[in-house]
Amino acid sequence: MQVARSEFILGGQKSGKSRRAELLARSWLQTPGHSATLIATAQAWDAEMQARIARHQQERAERVPGLELLEEPRHLAQALQRHSQPGRLLLVDCLTLWLTAWWMPGHEPPHETPADSVSKQPFPHDWQRESAHFFEALKACPGPVLLVGNEIGLGVIPLGREVRAFVDELGLLNQRAAAACQRVTLMAAGLPLTLKDDS
Repeated sequence: MQVARSEFILGGQKSGKSRRAELLARSWLQTPGHSATLIATAQAWDAEMQARIARHQQERAERVPGLELLEEPRHLAQALQRHSQPGRLLLVDCLTLWLTAWWMPGHEPPHETPADSVSKQPFPHDWQRESAHFFEALKACPGPVLLVGNEIGLGVIPLGREVRAFVDELGLLNQRAAAACQRVTLMAAGLPLTLKDDS
């Protein structure tokens, strides 16, 4: 499989998006002198998630030997700047959980009260700055970058204000990722559909 300078792989749950990214990383690692790092954004909020992460790590190690793991749920811009190299592929899995890390309670600026958060945008101001830094860092990466994300905007419109805000913000994040990447692939039932390829 040919690795693009940057590729955004999106799809629904169990669509095959992470598997495609892993196959691309495995292909990249077949060239001598190449390395690959997975930047994982998942956080183990409960026992089920802990078990899921552990299972994924074990299965991924078997499928893609040599893929290094870096856990970074929030500050992806810094992770790209520190670890991107010409011979190193970075795989970010996934943008949706990155957004979730900023969405979850406890990340609001300390000066805000719960009453403030009801009347304001649900995301902290730091999110806009962090996401802008991320796309700046992505553009400057000397090595290839794979981004994985969820497409969750194909269903019914959510009833809750907070959920609607999250879906809207994720849709905007996906649009920015698609515009920034050289290649965009939509996964459905394990099959890739190329939406954009400027390679």
